[in-house]
Amino acid sequence: MTSDLHLDTGEVALLTDLYQLTMAASYLEHGFNEPACFSLSVRRLPPRRGYLVAAGTERFFEAVEALRFDAQALEYLESLKLFKPQFLDYLSRFRFTGAIRAMPEGAIFFAEEPILEVDAPMIEAQMLETLAINQVGVATMIASKAARCYHAAAGRRLIEFGLRRCHGADAGLVAARSSYLAGFNGTANVLAGKRYGIPVYGTMAHSYVMAHDRERDAFADFVRSFPKLSTLLVDTYDTLKGTENAAQVALELKPSGAELIGVRLDSGDLGDLSKRARKTLDARGLGQTSIFASGNLDEYAIAELVRGKAPIDAFGVGTAMVTSADAPSLDLTYKLVEYKGRPRVKTSRNKLTLPGRKQVFRAWSRAGAPYRDLIGLVEESPATVAREFKPTPDRVTELLVARMRGGARIEPNPTLAQARELFLEGFAKLDSPLKALERPELYKVRYTAALGAMQVAEKLKVAERQR
Repeated sequence: MTSDLHLDTGEVALLTDLYQLTMAASYLEHGFNEPACFSLSVRRLPPRRGYLVAAGTERFFEAVEALRFDAQALEYLESLKLFKPQFLDYLSRFRFTGAIRAMPEGAIFFAEEPILEVDAPMIEAQMLETLAINQVGVATMIASKAARCYHAAAGRRLIEFGLRRCHGADAGLVAARSSYLAGFNGTANVLAGKRYGIPVYGTMAHSYVMAHDRERDAFADFVRSFPKLSTLLVDTYDTLKGTENAAQVALELKPSGAELIGVRLDSGDLGDLSKRARKTLDARGLGQTSIFASGNLDEYAIAELVRGKAPIDAFGVGTAMVTSADAPSLDLTYKLVEYKGRPRVKTSRNKLTLPGRKQVFRAWSRAGAPYRDLIGLVEESPATVAREFKPTPDRVTELLVARMRGGARIEPNPTLAQARELFLEGFAKLDSPLKALERPELYKVRYTAALGAMQVAEKLKVAERQR
């Protein structure tokens, strides 16, 4: 029997909202399948966020490329007694044939900027909505939280520890992938290590220590079994006594070539305990032994420990990051912006959309830092919009690049390592006030004159459309 954790390739097409299918059926019946463009963007930044990190698009492209309605999916849809035979026949031959332009994973972006735009026949483009929001939304949310932890850690190593408390099995994989992309050094998630090539790390649980009659015996057994993973959890009982026991075991086993790589603190006052543990280790000649801290950490707790000069070499971050606890969702939208070659706009209160196929232009200073973005029309270019930036930029780059054409990804496909490198390079160039954890400076994003004019013109047409 197939495990419920399993997701067949043929089921991905059903990983959608019913209204995507009912709209598609009606589009087909009434002849609405001309070329369309949909735009995916975040309407507004979550609280205390000065930026977001693009993630999840490569998983999305992979799913789109393989999207099929197999016999079982069609049989289920037929059992709903909602869809006519001609629509089910259409689905049996469904393939995405369109094009997608997107920001590369690891790119820093801001509110209203398109993360990706889909150009395809109306039905094909519409059918990607739920999948796009699902895959890009969670991954971007976690990558952005991870980037904040990366900033707070100020060069200290970070390990993702959140699989046990993620919102589901797939979310655990997304969390490991997104956090590594955004600067983490590895994960405790073994499947993520296998699937994505992320370095895996682990220590031990309190149960291992408790299963032994003596804490020192537990430490000695573990070091003998795993000399290359010899980071010992020292807070099962008294943390400082545990540190002393770990140090003693390290000295006893040193003649055999074993080395105590680190001690892990998982509870209590981590700042004070780390300082006292450091003194104990140094006094025993174990200056090379690192201190690893975990236990309900997030970017705020990490920043406080760093400010307090806690001698912690690495942090394990779990629940707060993988659930993005202080901002657990993104106001992500996937909206029709063009149909049959004509712009489309939504004018709902507080939900005004940007019409037309777009591009995001970024201005760079001579010092190599980004200082302003313009959202413009796809027909515009860096040369034509350069004059709209003040002060005059040293260079202007385009953020959206072609990633799929004719229903297939454009090779070579970027690797996770390349996405990580793009993030690290871009994040280093971002001005520090934009990275602040509490009151970040707002990055300047504006519309080009052409896009602004198009939005005004389309708003004026709304009354006619509602006649």
